Amino acid sequence: MPVPDPLEDLALLVEAARGAGRIAARYFRDDPETWDKPDGAGPVTEADIAVDEMLRDRLCAARPDYGWLSEETPDNPERLQAERVFIVDPIDGTQAFIEGSSAFSHSLAVVEGGVVVAAVVYLPIRGKLYAAARGHGATLNDMAIRAAGECALHEAEVLATKHTLGPDHWPRGVPPVIRAYRPSLAYRMALVGEGRFDGMVTFRPTWEWDIAAGALIIAEAGGRATDATGAVLRFNSAVPQVRGVMAGSAGIHGALLAARS
Repeated sequence: MPVPDPLEDLALLVEAARGAGRIAARYFRDDPETWDKPDGAGPVTEADIAVDEMLRDRLCAARPDYGWLSEETPDNPERLQAERVFIVDPIDGTQAFIEGSSAFSHSLAVVEGGVVVAAVVYLPIRGKLYAAARGHGATLNDMAIRAAGECALHEAEVLATKHTLGPDHWPRGVPPVIRAYRPSLAYRMALVGEGRFDGMVTFRPTWEWDIAAGALIIAEAGGRATDATGAVLRFNSAVPQVRGVMAGSAGIHGALLAARS
């Protein structure tokens, strides 16, 4: 079977993301059924499940030889044998969705050989669709985007939780950045790619589906995204988690790393 061009996969992801947005919009602020996942893994709603089912059916029908990894689908180790894999978070920011915040997103990516080659982060209520294909740049609503230019660390606006910028994580002192926050990790990464913020950091173990799409958007926008130690991000691992994420312009990314060493 011919290997699809990344732009062909991107077109497929865009169409699927818009379909996900239509489903999510039907449940948004309409008191969807909600329950807690086992082992303190957080909340899930009937909207998450409906979006996951639609995406799995549509994407896997279009690319039956691709593997599948999603937050809301039981993992299948067969994905590890696939050359290309869909990595999906049906609704990133489920708690925000439950609370009626429009800052939730759909995060969709195609990974080949551990590397993201096509990606979409879509905020349907806000009408923001971020997209990237490897080697073809990144866009917001079809307009090219670039990561922020360089600035001093004390001038940098960085997306992070209060805990992330606590002294326990910074043995050399908390960097003097201007902290901001958004509830969807995928959206935080997209905002860095857009250049709206200079960087983002999280130190918690991070699921691949939260960050795969955002990592490509940042890279194609001229920024840098690694794990929180500075190691290259690789995807479709047997345990699909990474050791946190650090992202931003090259200078801010380097300065944040240096602040921890």
